[in-house]
Amino acid sequence: LVWLLVLSLAWLGPALGGEEEDGTVVAEEEEGNVLSDELREEDGVLVLHEHNFARALSEHRLLLVEFYAPWCGHCQRLAPAFAQAATELRNEPGPARLGKVDATAQVALANEFGITSYPTLKLFCDGNRTHALAYTGRMDAEGIVRWMRRRASPSATLLQDTDTAATFVSSQDLVVVGFFKDLESEAAQAFYEVASEVVDMTFGVAKAAELFQAYGLSVDTVCLFKKVRGWQEGGGAILVLPLPSLHQPLPQQFDEGRTDFPVDPARGLDAAELTRLLRVHSLELVMEFTKETSDQIFSAQIPHHMLLFLNKSSSVQLALRDGFRAAAGAFRGEVLFVVVDVTGYGADVLPFFGLMPADAPTLCLIKMENNRKYRMDQDAFSDTAIRTFIQAVLDGKVKPHLLSAEPPEDWDMRPVKVLVGKTFEQVAFDETKNVFVKFYAPWCSHCQAMAAAWEELGERYKDHENIVIAELDSTANELENITISGFPTLHYFPAGPGRKMVEYKNARDVETFSKFLENGGTLPEEPPAVSKTPENSTGREEPSPLGTAETRDEL
Repeated sequence: LVWLLVLSLAWLGPALGGEEEDGTVVAEEEEGNVLSDELREEDGVLVLHEHNFARALSEHRLLLVEFYAPWCGHCQRLAPAFAQAATELRNEPGPARLGKVDATAQVALANEFGITSYPTLKLFCDGNRTHALAYTGRMDAEGIVRWMRRRASPSATLLQDTDTAATFVSSQDLVVVGFFKDLESEAAQAFYEVASEVVDMTFGVAKAAELFQAYGLSVDTVCLFKKVRGWQEGGGAILVLPLPSLHQPLPQQFDEGRTDFPVDPARGLDAAELTRLLRVHSLELVMEFTKETSDQIFSAQIPHHMLLFLNKSSSVQLALRDGFRAAAGAFRGEVLFVVVDVTGYGADVLPFFGLMPADAPTLCLIKMENNRKYRMDQDAFSDTAIRTFIQAVLDGKVKPHLLSAEPPEDWDMRPVKVLVGKTFEQVAFDETKNVFVKFYAPWCSHCQAMAAAWEELGERYKDHENIVIAELDSTANELENITISGFPTLHYFPAGPGRKMVEYKNARDVETFSKFLENGGTLPEEPPAVSKTPENSTGREEPSPLGTAETRDEL
C-alpha cells in the first residue's frame, strides 16, 4: 500500500520498510576458517570481505557494493531486487557488477567507508577505494540496473549532425539536449553531471556549429523536448515543454514547441537547479496518480500537491478535470496538480486523507514538508475557485484540516492512555501531569518492537499521581503544532505552564524510560559507553514521499 504506509507521501514523506533489532557482531574469521581473496557469488552478487575487497575492485571497473546487516529488515527486503539486478548486469557485456559486504562482520571495511546506516550502497570506479560515489537511484531492480548502465556508458549521446539530432529528439517522449561550443567547459561538465544522475531521462549533447545554426542558437543552451498526451486515450497533441532560465521565475503556462535555456555566462550552469527544473518540467501539467507515475510525482520535489479525488467511472466527475487543468498553469513549479481515482490505484491512500470513495469528488491541497492538508469546498470546482483557494493556502489564510479518530470508550482506563487528535491537548498539556507520549504507526516494525516495553512502562506508572504514559496513532490523528517526522517519536510534556515539550532520543527499554521519568525528563549523567562497533541508536522509520519508510536503518 504505497501511499498508505507512511502517509499513513510525504502524502501521510523509492523505498522499503524497516526492522530494528539488536545486531550481534560476528567474528571476521570464524575459528579454523580463514578467509581468502577468492571471489564467491550468491545469486549473482559478489560476497566481499576484507581479504578479497581489493581484488574485486581491481577486476571490476564499476562495482556497486551494498553494506548491509543480516538483521536489518530494509536489507532483507532489498535483497531480492539487488540479486535480480546483479544477475541482469552479470549477463550483459558491460563492466558493471554488484557486491555485498556484511558490515556487522567486516568491521574494518565498515569503518573505512564510514558506514552509519543499513543498507548503504556505494559505487567504486576504476579500483579507486578512496572516492566511492553514493548510490542515488531507486531501490528496486530496474532502478539499480538503469543507474549502473548510465554510469557504464556516456551519460549523453553526442549528436554529430542535423539528421542524427532530429532523429534523437523525436525518439523519446522526453529528451534533453545540451548545446555547448566547448564540451570541456564547466557548464558542459555540469550538464554531464545532471545526465549521470537523472537516469530516467534521455540526454544528448551537441557542439557542431551546424546544429547551433539549425536550432537557431548562438550561445550555450539547454533544451527540453517533451511529447504531452491529452486526456483522451489514443489522442493528444505533441508539445515541447519549455525550460525557463534557471534564474527566472517559472512560467505560468507553456504552449510552445520548444523553449531554450541559455547558459548565463557569469553564473554558469547550476547542476542542482537544472535537475530540479528538469524534474518539475518532465511532468505533465496535470498528472494522474498511477503505479507508473508515482516515482515521477514525488521525485519532482514540488512543495505542494493539489489533488482532485474523483471516480473515473463517472462522466460527470471526469468533466471536472477541465477546470482543474485550467487552474494548474498559474502554479507550475509551486503546486503539482494530481488526479486520484478513488476506485483505482489511488484507493489505498484515501484513509490518509480521511476520505471514503463516496466522498468523491473532493479537492485537497497538501504541503509536502509537513503533511498539512487543506480541504476545499466540494461544491466549487471552477478554475477561478481553485486558484483562489490555492492562493489563500499559500498566503496562510486557510487552516489545515486535521484528522482525528474517535477516542475508545476506555481510553483513560488503560495503563497506556490512548490519545487521539481531539483529546491530545487536554491530556498532554495538563499542567498537573508529566505526560510521556509515544507517536507511532501501526505498521512500523520499530514501534512493534518497543510495544511490550511501553506497555510495561504503563503498568509501572498506572497508579502514579502525576506521571501519565500515553500513545497516539499518528497515521489516524494529526496535531496542529506538532509535526511527527519519524516513527516511533517519543515526546515528554512536563507539568506546569508554558506548554513545554522534550523529545526523548535515548535507549528504548523500561529501565532507561524510568530513569528519564524519575529524573524529571532528563537522564542522569553517566560515563559514555565504549563500543567497538556502531550501535543502532535511533531505529526510527521516516516518512517519505512515496508513503513508505526510508530505506535504511540508522546506526
